[in-house]
Amino acid sequence: MADRRTVTKSAVLAAAMLLAGSGHAQAGPAQAQPAQARPQAQPAQAPTADEVTVRLPAPTGPQRTGVTTLHLRDRSRRDPWEPLPVREVMVTVFYPARTVRGYPVAPQMTEGAAKTVPYVDPLFHNELPSHGVNWAATRTHSHTGAPALPARRPVLLYSPGGGDPRTLGTGLAEELASHGYVVVTIDHPGDASEVEFPHGMKGRKKVRTTVFRGDPRKDPALFRRMIDTRIADTRFVLNQLEALAAGRNPDAERRPLPHGLGHALDPRRTGIYGHSAGGTTAAEAMYEDQRIVAAVNLEGFLDHPPEAPGRKGKLYPVARYGVDRPLLLLGTDGFRYQQELERSWSAMLAHPHGRTRRHQLEQATHGVFTDYATIAPQLQSAGLMTADNRNKLVGAGDPAVSVPLLRGYVHSFFARHLPAH
Repeated sequence: MADRRTVTKSAVLAAAMLLAGSGHAQAGPAQAQPAQARPQAQPAQAPTADEVTVRLPAPTGPQRTGVTTLHLRDRSRRDPWEPLPVREVMVTVFYPARTVRGYPVAPQMTEGAAKTVPYVDPLFHNELPSHGVNWAATRTHSHTGAPALPARRPVLLYSPGGGDPRTLGTGLAEELASHGYVVVTIDHPGDASEVEFPHGMKGRKKVRTTVFRGDPRKDPALFRRMIDTRIADTRFVLNQLEALAAGRNPDAERRPLPHGLGHALDPRRTGIYGHSAGGTTAAEAMYEDQRIVAAVNLEGFLDHPPEAPGRKGKLYPVARYGVDRPLLLLGTDGFRYQQELERSWSAMLAHPHGRTRRHQLEQATHGVFTDYATIAPQLQSAGLMTADNRNKLVGAGDPAVSVPLLRGYVHSFFARHLPAH
């Protein structure tokens, strides 16, 4: 039997191709549960010798990347999911670094979030194993606190899929940052599977887990609240980035910022991309906020769920009226809700003089837009995921093909409409 501390030869080969530059089905929310009913992080246990460590593909751009996190508090809003007086958001900022010498490589997940993954994330992606993976061991290719490369750069916001954490968008975020963008990945607490804050507080533990269960399209009111909350989060984050660019420190704890970070942002050139519910968020946020000049929707619905069987859901304004700024719709051939998605996407494309374009990834399913695109094949090779489950999660395509293709679509879109140089 192969040593399970490493992936098998075929997975190593695929990873090597990606490292050389060649690498969910949306379950989401349906019913909000009281906090005490949510899954809680279990007591920490030391990783066992046979736990698998998965690896992320390296970015291919010319810039080395730095990374930092910000804890942001919106005192103008209460939390929509739990009785908390202030809405809190955690974000990660990836950016081109002036130097990375002496700055440690960041983990993909914080320790507390990683310990929670086996108990929460399989609720949204039942293809995932509940044991056998050392999620805390995965490293990014970005360096914590590295000084930012001088020069104002376009800002790209990322909103993850329903129930997903921002950390599952690390690979694409690093790729874009390596090509000269400042990329801000956003967690939507209460929605995201797990979010670790710098500390706990009254009414909230340090690691906050999701209140969601099931399929969001089966609960129209909850789906509406989810998207409305995400759009408000996005608007708030952009406000805080403007403050950062103006020389202020928006972090709630006033933790030191990487040198030059504020001067590396140009909020006047802002784009947004998102996966699934995040794709819905990206398109509608651009429609509502004139500061956003380009958006990518990675397989997100542009309509509300139907209020009753046999009825059609109301289109979001972006699909109903169109938009005068560039929008990319990127889907897969294996999305199981393709027929439902088609109605709102067709409406979006039908607007005369519109600037919306559509592309599709082949041999792929919904999760290919996340880091699962490379993680799932490694889990399959390690015997922790069946071929059938891998195909359900990300599709049968080789990540050495699908990951560069996804990166190419998103980067070329933003390079055309928000050039970094």
